[in-house]
Amino acid sequence: MIPDQWYVVASSDQIKNSPVGVTRMGEKLVFWRDGAGQVSCLRDRCVHRGVRLSAGKVLDNHRLQCPFHGFEYDVSGVVTRIPANGKNTPVPERFRVHGYPTHEAHGFIWIWWGEEPPQDLQPPRFFDDLGDGFSYGQVIDPWDAHYSRVIENQLDVAHLPFVHYNTIGRGNRALVDGPIVEWVDQEQFMFYVYNRVDDGTPPRRPDHMPSPDPERDFHLAFIFPNLWQNYIGDDVRVMAAFVPVDDEHTLLYLRFYQRFMRLPLLRGLLNRLAMPFNRHVAHQDRRVVVTQHPKPSALRMDEQLIQADRPIVEYRRRRHELQQEKSTT
Repeated sequence: MIPDQWYVVASSDQIKNSPVGVTRMGEKLVFWRDGAGQVSCLRDRCVHRGVRLSAGKVLDNHRLQCPFHGFEYDVSGVVTRIPANGKNTPVPERFRVHGYPTHEAHGFIWIWWGEEPPQDLQPPRFFDDLGDGFSYGQVIDPWDAHYSRVIENQLDVAHLPFVHYNTIGRGNRALVDGPIVEWVDQEQFMFYVYNRVDDGTPPRRPDHMPSPDPERDFHLAFIFPNLWQNYIGDDVRVMAAFVPVDDEHTLLYLRFYQRFMRLPLLRGLLNRLAMPFNRHVAHQDRRVVVTQHPKPSALRMDEQLIQADRPIVEYRRRRHELQQEKSTT
């Protein structure tokens, strides 16, 4: 994983007022909401005897109580009361667990996964064009794969006629011109897909192709560290958050967005009806991706890449840069 990043880790409807324990980034974490609905996140391990805090309860809408000896934690992870010592006895400063900054928007919950957040910590990025008028359906799908492999699958433009031969890859468009990758900034890139039937001519290099037109050309986008969007049309998108559980497991939060149906009852029905097909397509991918070895990907590894893999190369390069930056600071 890349430290010091905002990661989508859950959807809003998964976190209620009672503590919820999950595994994310290989860590046991506990989430809960206070009386104002604000989400908090701590490492799920009592500083006293190692009990899971997620088995406890929330007191007075904001303090988390350990189920073993009643230690009480505030939203930052500081122990505010040790019952066995009496309510008037000060708690030593060393009694605390690590807490993560949280952010909630667009039906997602993010945590800033790092040790010391900066003083000017900015909110996480999302896709600016998934705003007004869009509604969505969602499924949460478990994959026995490292999150980097699941991401790269959605950056892979050459697998469609083979993995999805009877769904989105029909037409045998196996030859890949380009693809063209354009960086929006250091956190986001877009890539344009030009697959065609093999007519005997070689694939065109990206620098030998016309400049892409976002209004005309099929494209997708990725925001580091774990958000992806497929621009199917102005009013239809597929979006995914690749949530790291541990080094061998990922949760795919897959969404179908649309804004052509606005009647509330029909809108919700349409969004739900779209998800079985989207999940079926994802499962075609999953069957292959879970067999990849080694589990995580890397910039330098024993794989012979081709021109069509350019979005994957760009992802690996930037991910490597971010990891190196954090290892030297």
